[in-house]
Amino acid sequence: MWEFISTQFTILHAWLFQTIIQPALYWLGMMSWDEMAFDGTELFLIGAIELLLLYILFRPLELLAPAENWPDRKQANVDFLYSMLTKLGILPLFFFLALTPTFDWVNGTLRLSGIIPPNLEDFIPILKNSPVLSSVVYLAIFDFSDYWRHRLQHSLNIWWALHSLHHSQRQMSFWTDDREHLLDQLISSLLRASLGLIIGVPPVQFLVVTLISGAIEAFSHANVRLSFGTIGERLIVSPRFHRLHHAMAVGHDGRHRGCNFAQVFSIWDVLFGTANFDATYHPTGITDQLAGIDYGEGFWSQQRLGLTRLWRTRGPQL
Repeated sequence: MWEFISTQFTILHAWLFQTIIQPALYWLGMMSWDEMAFDGTELFLIGAIELLLLYILFRPLELLAPAENWPDRKQANVDFLYSMLTKLGILPLFFFLALTPTFDWVNGTLRLSGIIPPNLEDFIPILKNSPVLSSVVYLAIFDFSDYWRHRLQHSLNIWWALHSLHHSQRQMSFWTDDREHLLDQLISSLLRASLGLIIGVPPVQFLVVTLISGAIEAFSHANVRLSFGTIGERLIVSPRFHRLHHAMAVGHDGRHRGCNFAQVFSIWDVLFGTANFDATYHPTGITDQLAGIDYGEGFWSQQRLGLTRLWRTRGPQL
């Protein structure tokens, strides 16, 4: 089954590249970009398939058991644009590939000096022979890193100026996961890609882990009245658990400047005292919005306002 799917994907990839992308490069006089465009076409296809699967899997659930009923989805529509920009480009993988030559140069220089940089598989040899186990380990490492990065997005005012865009959605849906200021996305992607290169994650597994975590995070943002139960919610982030992170007057307040920061494994919130298991389905958004603070309705206005907030909060404020 998997071999059949892989073969069909390869055929589609080759057809798209040879029929559309390669002739366009020739017409534009950019044939030197041929190899990079071939890889980019593959990433585009993977992103397009992911978008389709997310819609097929999660949209029916939002219709069957919505956490909130909206008169229309106007406010949620802009989030689909964010998802297209993110999923079709896969920013973390782009940075991973872009940074690889630099890390290879550093690695080669160290080896010529007699220094052998270790990676995770050197410390845990069993990972070399078990792709499934290694993917789970890499997913846990990235998620642990994302948990602390996410807490910084809330605790540092200068970073919250950008991240607040993500929390300003009053109609949260499974597309909201990618609703981020572009600068915020670039910073997060750069950190994630750098971590992957430091611990020696193979590119294919980096892509697999990125897709898996992205799917789980999209589901956790879905407008669905669903929890994973007493035990399940202490292990994996559910739509109910993550909705509290976006809840108005809950998700960015309190001693920790919020709660339920985990992206995939809610165990991090349990271990570090930031978990909230309130069963109430609160409205989402930021309390500033009740006072009329504008976070923008369109893509460009949201990007502009994010930079404006960033300028106003510049400096080492905590």
